[in-house]
Amino acid sequence: MNDEAERTGTESVWDYPRPPVVLPSSEHVVIELGGEIVVDTRRSLRVLETSHPPVYYVPRADVAAGLLRAVPGATWCEFKGAAAYFDVVAPDGRVLPRAAWHYPEPTAGFEALVAHVAFYPGRMDRCTVEDETVQAQEGDFYGGWITSWVTGPFKGAPGTRGW
Repeated sequence: MNDEAERTGTESVWDYPRPPVVLPSSEHVVIELGGEIVVDTRRSLRVLETSHPPVYYVPRADVAAGLLRAVPGATWCEFKGAAAYFDVVAPDGRVLPRAAWHYPEPTAGFEALVAHVAFYPGRMDRCTVEDETVQAQEGDFYGGWITSWVTGPFKGAPGTRGW
């Protein structure tokens, strides 16, 4: 879906492609943490992949200063390449380990992700898309954002790893 303003119904994650695609989004994405808004953008990217709710990647320039602290280690995505992680340092002083990630050098076809960051919505105080509070994708790895217009079933719950 390229123009969210023209949304007329729901999206099934089973209609999303594999390999995934990266689509620009003008949806209003807000992340709250420690009593403050730490991300407020209409310039995110949505990564859509079969069986997964969308993952929103926000421009690093739209993330509050001092929020991200790089940490060692990486994981590998068969499509996007090596993901590097950040601890998120909340305005109230909490440190949320490895609560955000990015692809500093993504593989071919995913170059748009450079200079963008994804956050695990379940680790933030509140994440919204178009003023709707999102639900976090189950599990502790994928980081999808579930809204009322995205339908599953979703990968991530116990027993779904082999899907």
